[in-house]
Amino acid sequence: MTDKDTIAAIATAAGRSAIGVVRVSGPRLTRIINAIIGRPLAPRQAVLADFLDARGEIIDQGLALFFPAPHSYTGEDVLELQGHGGPVVLRELLKRCLELGARAARPGEFTERAFLNDKLDLAQAESVADLIDAATAEAAKSALRSLQGAFSQQIEALMRAVIELRALVEATLDFPDEEIDFLKQADAEGKLASARARLQEVLSASQQGSLLREGIHVVLAGQPNVGKSSLLNRLAGEELAIVTEIPGTTRDAIRQSINLEGIPAHMIDTAGLRESNDPVEKIGIARTWAAIGKADLVLLLLDATQGESKADQAILAQLPEGLPRITVMNKIDIAGRGPALEPGSGAIRVWLSAKTGAGVVELREAILQAVGWRTNGEGLFMARERHVEALERAATHLERAGRQGGEPELFAEELRLAQEALGAITGEYTSDDLLGEIFSRFCIGK
Repeated sequence: MTDKDTIAAIATAAGRSAIGVVRVSGPRLTRIINAIIGRPLAPRQAVLADFLDARGEIIDQGLALFFPAPHSYTGEDVLELQGHGGPVVLRELLKRCLELGARAARPGEFTERAFLNDKLDLAQAESVADLIDAATAEAAKSALRSLQGAFSQQIEALMRAVIELRALVEATLDFPDEEIDFLKQADAEGKLASARARLQEVLSASQQGSLLREGIHVVLAGQPNVGKSSLLNRLAGEELAIVTEIPGTTRDAIRQSINLEGIPAHMIDTAGLRESNDPVEKIGIARTWAAIGKADLVLLLLDATQGESKADQAILAQLPEGLPRITVMNKIDIAGRGPALEPGSGAIRVWLSAKTGAGVVELREAILQAVGWRTNGEGLFMARERHVEALERAATHLERAGRQGGEPELFAEELRLAQEALGAITGEYTSDDLLGEIFSRFCIGK
């Protein structure tokens, strides 16, 4: 348990609400409890009480709960004062806690203390924020699985496998004349192959979980008047973008998030790409290319009645190399053909009508295919970009370990680096700078 000062914060969202909570955590709560409640509190029992100010006047009336260490969220003594959710009342109650020796908590400091007091590992601590920020029900379920330890258990199993292999390899360093036979006899290669296969499974699941957390940024691009705004409206289910027959109506990016099988898809409608002398339209076109540069996926819209023109080919040639794209043949209601999804070696092609909605289901399916979504989300855990990067580093070190052959010292070093990469996920090997970056993104009171 850490030996720190006492912290306090309003733990509920800003604004008016039926209930508001002030949370206090630290080693010296007896004075605060006696001063505000006027009597000791029994552990883990909700007590109706008056909350008193310095003159003994009532600030509010509500429920008080005391969680003695170590059986609390932070692992320290914790007091929760649950009163009415008026901003003025909550501020006065927090002010009283600060007068009694607490200090205002930093963003994420309660969860940071839970991590430092071994109540949560780092991956679980991050999932607290992910659960709060979840944009879809599937993302919330995955964040909850991570909070309950599903992701951490996978990482710990991998670390045990690597540690077992490290112990085996490093033991051979004490017997240099027998090291090769010893490793063969212990099936070091088989154990390494098994660890690598398991790591790839976890990496694949983490990449899927990362899609749930981060979502995907999809840019609708193409020449003017091909139906980008109409398609955005169709996907969003409401009239967000102005649609006219006048080319160049859209001058600036319009953003809207939609739900694709639980994945938040951040759709961006952009200005049509063409040569223009209009200074305002030129700014819009420049912003279109800037949005494309940051996109995870581009939907390149073409007019199905016209086919692929030289201007469309010029747009394709300017797209960043390696950026996934889907060619969308719009206006099939005019072209007189049905909806279709055509997989291709270069880019998926979808035939649809943004006006009637025909083919939009196929487009949603194509988007999921293009970003590598391979499951409905059941059994996934939430993962962040840093988790995926750490798993990729571990995979690289295990792959290098397999190339060391008869060099047990190098074999052991690669295994050590793989273990260190895995340990960074749960916080076993974590810099103070990383901790500060992670917890600073939490809300105050959590």
